[in-house]
Amino acid sequence: MVLKIWNLLMKKGGNVVSIQGEKCYIRTFQEHDAQRLADLVSRNKHFWSTYEPLQRPEYYTVTAQYKKIQESLYLMDSKREFTFGIFEKTTNNLIGHIALYAIKRLPYSSGFVGYAMDEMYVGQGIVTEAVNMVARFAYEQIGLHRVEAYVSTQNKASMRVLEKSGFQREGLLKELLYINGQWVDHYMYARLEHT
Repeated sequence: MVLKIWNLLMKKGGNVVSIQGEKCYIRTFQEHDAQRLADLVSRNKHFWSTYEPLQRPEYYTVTAQYKKIQESLYLMDSKREFTFGIFEKTTNNLIGHIALYAIKRLPYSSGFVGYAMDEMYVGQGIVTEAVNMVARFAYEQIGLHRVEAYVSTQNKASMRVLEKSGFQREGLLKELLYINGQWVDHYMYARLEHT
């Protein structure tokens, strides 16, 4: 099904990947999404800052998000990154974002997945569904062998998402990221295409 959607949209000349799930659908961001993305990141900046760095005030503007989307479209053209919005199926509201990024070809054939969900939608299984859709897309359409993720050792909810999605914990990365004034350890998770 993913292949048919991808081919259909590419034939129309669009630069869009859209994948339907049961609870949500994911779609690569387009420039017209900048306002909704700015609203999402602004609304969740304090909630997300538990595990991500707080950004400068200009990051939360429409202009900054528009530029981020433009960059993601450029990277998508070269198949180095795919940045999706997570949309609620019944309302079409933007409720999160997820990316397949840092894509490497052979001999690695791998990429990373990263995601964030609107605080109001946490715990509903939506991110787990989105992670599974992105992993399938990575294997079936991009031809990757391995999808990896970093997760803070304190982020129990994200660990559950990854484990429910078939990812295995592979190791501990000491003081990997500097987040809001301190170095934070992260676990490395990965899922292989045949699992």
